[in-house]
Amino acid sequence: MSYIQYTICRSGTYYYNRRVPSNAVGIYGTHIRYALSSCVDEAAEYAARLSAVLDASWQNTKRIQPVDVAAVIESFKPRSVLLSDMAEEYLSLRRIRQTPPRVALQTFLSLAGDRDVSAYTREDAKLFVRHLTQKGNKTATIRRRINSLSAILNYAYAELDLDKRNPFTKLMIRNEGDDITKRGTFTLDQLKQGYGHALRSASTVKMLMPLLGETGCRLAEIVGLEFTDIDLEQDLIHIRPNSIRRLKTKNSIRALPLVGYAKVAMAEVIKHSDGKYLYPRYVKDGQCKADHASAALGKWLKKDFDGLTAHCLRHTFRDRLRAVDCPMELIDQIGGWSSVQSIGSRYGKGYDTASARDYIIKISKRLLT
Repeated sequence: MSYIQYTICRSGTYYYNRRVPSNAVGIYGTHIRYALSSCVDEAAEYAARLSAVLDASWQNTKRIQPVDVAAVIESFKPRSVLLSDMAEEYLSLRRIRQTPPRVALQTFLSLAGDRDVSAYTREDAKLFVRHLTQKGNKTATIRRRINSLSAILNYAYAELDLDKRNPFTKLMIRNEGDDITKRGTFTLDQLKQGYGHALRSASTVKMLMPLLGETGCRLAEIVGLEFTDIDLEQDLIHIRPNSIRRLKTKNSIRALPLVGYAKVAMAEVIKHSDGKYLYPRYVKDGQCKADHASAALGKWLKKDFDGLTAHCLRHTFRDRLRAVDCPMELIDQIGGWSSVQSIGSRYGKGYDTASARDYIIKISKRLLT
């Protein structure tokens, strides 16, 4: 016997057992009987959901749409899915840089194991934070790692219809923000010195300095250029998603003029390329390995410029545009930054390439004085 509507219990297993209305007998026969579960709570939930689906199907007395009972029951049952599997699914759908979330995921799996996504607890999340703290990671880095894992778990819970609190939600980091240090910038003399050395060296890695410093691009945006993204007739590069790398944000899509040192450096780098990728040495398995280029360039910059990095060139570029009174909205557009000045900045097409060229020429000329 069973007190659950439309079920019977046999040998500890609950079965859905329901008489079929006369207008549906031709499809299902006189009865529907299907094994649900040996757990009374699960059986009650499955029976209620299946009954709702069947009732809705049978309401149309003129034409009944057959219901695949087995498929319906199976869809109700919770899936046991490893975190690594859900992470791969999430990352394949999101057009984001793969390295940061993969680094966070690999570290977390090494600490908490690759388990069913529903099995992780708050203690697992706290262990992750303690580990990163002990390794000396800055709090901003730890927060980014937390956000990456939280996004993966949120996706998993939504896709699997799990009513579970994300263990990374509102996770506190001791002294968060106290270790922030303002990123340094290059002087004009340092830029001229570095650009000159890069061009004389014939090193394509070192020539990233003028390419980054005179366009304001992120390193991956330059290292991941394909030849179809480069227009030498118009002296333009098109920063857009391509076959080997994605972009950080939608605002990152833009066209930038090649002026001064950047134009010279681009011509030199092209001589050493393969006609398909600007930096073929950093393309492995169809993916741009910008981190490898960052390490190589950073080693030189930190040694010769008192610890400054490739990203400092991007900060310097923004300051240089400010110094020539470039409109803030245009600065954001040139650098592919998200504009937060006003709602109105999101409307229209924005500034044309000629406007960007004018201001980049202005800052380029200051290197020559």
